[in-house]
Amino acid sequence: MDDAEQNRPTIIWFRNDLRLADNPALARAASSRRPLIALHVLDDCYLGGATRWWLHHSLAKLGERLAGHGVPLILRRGPAREEVISLALETRAANVFWNRRYDPHGIAADSDLKEKLRAAGLVVESFNSNLITEPWEVKTSSGGPFRVFTPFWKALRAHYVPAKPISEPSTLEGSTASIPSLRLEDMDLLPRKPDWANGLRGTWCPGEAGARDRLQRFLADGFAQYADCRDFPAAGATSMLSPHLRFGEISPRRIWHAASLAAARRDIPEGNLDKFLSELAWREFSYHLLFHNPDLPRENFQRKFDAFPWANNEAAFRAWTKGRTGYPIVDAGMRELWQTGTMHNRVRMIAASFLIKHLLVDWRKGAEWFRDTLVDADIASNSASWQWVAGSGADAAPYFRIFNPVLQGEKFDPDGSYTRRFVPELAGLPDRYLFRPFEAPESVLAKAGVTLGKTYPSPIVDHGLARDRALQAFQTLSAAA
Repeated sequence: MDDAEQNRPTIIWFRNDLRLADNPALARAASSRRPLIALHVLDDCYLGGATRWWLHHSLAKLGERLAGHGVPLILRRGPAREEVISLALETRAANVFWNRRYDPHGIAADSDLKEKLRAAGLVVESFNSNLITEPWEVKTSSGGPFRVFTPFWKALRAHYVPAKPISEPSTLEGSTASIPSLRLEDMDLLPRKPDWANGLRGTWCPGEAGARDRLQRFLADGFAQYADCRDFPAAGATSMLSPHLRFGEISPRRIWHAASLAAARRDIPEGNLDKFLSELAWREFSYHLLFHNPDLPRENFQRKFDAFPWANNEAAFRAWTKGRTGYPIVDAGMRELWQTGTMHNRVRMIAASFLIKHLLVDWRKGAEWFRDTLVDADIASNSASWQWVAGSGADAAPYFRIFNPVLQGEKFDPDGSYTRRFVPELAGLPDRYLFRPFEAPESVLAKAGVTLGKTYPSPIVDHGLARDRALQAFQTLSAAA
């Protein structure tokens, strides 16, 4: 191979894999022994406001790490197919490597791009970077896809051991060519007026180092009590790794092996490890469902739900988004979401159930709100989880499971510390009335400085009446089946 041929670069296209360690596409690019061009193209129709904020900071961290190896991060925006082909042609690239996507838009775009690049004479390879297994690998005994999580999890646990994470390349060689790139500020990812991201800045540290630190802190502090305390939002027993996984700042393989090693070394009860790994498996199951059901983000998995009599009350929906429903545990969760870009998983279920079953608002409206406000908004998990709560999805929650938001608050936030943090206007209420302020005597309300309908809203629906209405609506589907 002459010098001119050897100097033809390799393009490593970063997408939802914004890390250097355990990155198969980057490892393959480094092994090509050609100058590297690192590329990110802003072309993601699923990005909402919170994920755009995260992406800005994650790209900044990735750019700093690559620059330390002498590899600039080239930023482009527009149709990815056109941008990648244009860069490959203008730099006379020999190879293009990337890690796979599994959403229908991503699969179609990548397949077309791979065909075009190969036709132009380039070597193109893609890899599994962000899942433990490929969505088509875990199969039922009859060879088909799973529709129920528990047997999927059992099959995954019994037959698939995640590959060991691969090390970060020790050296990378950047291309010396002058390649046009946008500045990160030109990507227009951050909120401007108003700047609503202060709570996000105070809660999160995007980037590969932030992901590694979050994992270490969880294994040291929350892991030992995970199974018993994960449903209690004030306990701090969850990993908070989901946005780092969403952007591929850490791989599920690394998390799996780190948790397994920590459990063995510290003699942590097996139940904690299994429960934690099963949550990674739910993410895998969500991608399994999405791959085999590309319409999952838009269409009911169970098509009988196409006839569901949604009420879609816009005023009620707005009250829900603002955390002004009159049910404190729901409102605490919705305000946590707005302030921090996340919501505790148990409270997500309570809030989603309230929207769907108490207010009869279409699950797709809730999923769209989460897409815009969650820093971990992920097309597979968001769609699968909302359909699970609605009862329209695979392995769905039974339609008659309608959470009582009062009892849920009392059970999972027994001392009220989570709710008082995010609904401070109720902080002075005694525990007895914290989750049912509408039942408190006027003297108790007055002493706590609460005026229902003014300082805190009265319930926008009556739980008992809403439950009956929801059951009647669900029963229309059974009657029509």
